[in-house]
Amino acid sequence: MDADVKALEEQLAEGRGVLSALTEGLKKLGDRLAAERTQLAASDKQRGEAQIDLRTMLTQIEHSREKLNRSRTERESQAAQRELEELRKLVRDREDELTRVETENAGIRASIETVEGEHKRVQEELNAKKDDLESKVAQLEADKNQKGGGRDAIVKRLPPVLYRRYEQLRTKRGTAIAQTTDGTCKACNMALPPQLFHKLRREPLIDQCPSCYRIIYFTPPEPAQKVE
Repeated sequence: MDADVKALEEQLAEGRGVLSALTEGLKKLGDRLAAERTQLAASDKQRGEAQIDLRTMLTQIEHSREKLNRSRTERESQAAQRELEELRKLVRDREDELTRVETENAGIRASIETVEGEHKRVQEELNAKKDDLESKVAQLEADKNQKGGGRDAIVKRLPPVLYRRYEQLRTKRGTAIAQTTDGTCKACNMALPPQLFHKLRREPLIDQCPSCYRIIYFTPPEPAQKVE
């Protein structure tokens, strides 16, 4: 019974692990999408501000050209020329910034498209598996409760000393029971002392394997099937 319950618990853990992994993966993709969309919004805002600055500077360049054309003295002409050169440099800087931002935006949009596709795939996989996995987990839980439900009644029928030994071994080694058919402990694959093996064969008793200390008992070998 304990072996069956352990196997069911392992299946439960596996089923829950699949659901948890899909759910966690979906959450990470959702968080990444949110972060990249926020990054894209900030980048778009930066691009918009740069475009406004660029249009303003181009307007200022036109004014500077007009000012240069209206210059009447060398001093006014030089001042207007310096102003025009500074504005042209600022325009080049803004144009470079716009090119950089647009390149970054293209990368972010491509990444968002990829993550959206992966998010959709994982969501569809989760939707397809969720009901089936949850149904299996519920059934395994019910089977586990059913298997373990009769354990207390069995425990009451066991000698307390034997049950305590069994629990200690099960806690330490995972399994507390072993069989022997041919003089070898099937749990640790070590040979039993011949005297112990003959004793187990002759009498309906249980003992302990000298190697792994599991509670051991004899089971007759299955009869060989006749080959026709």
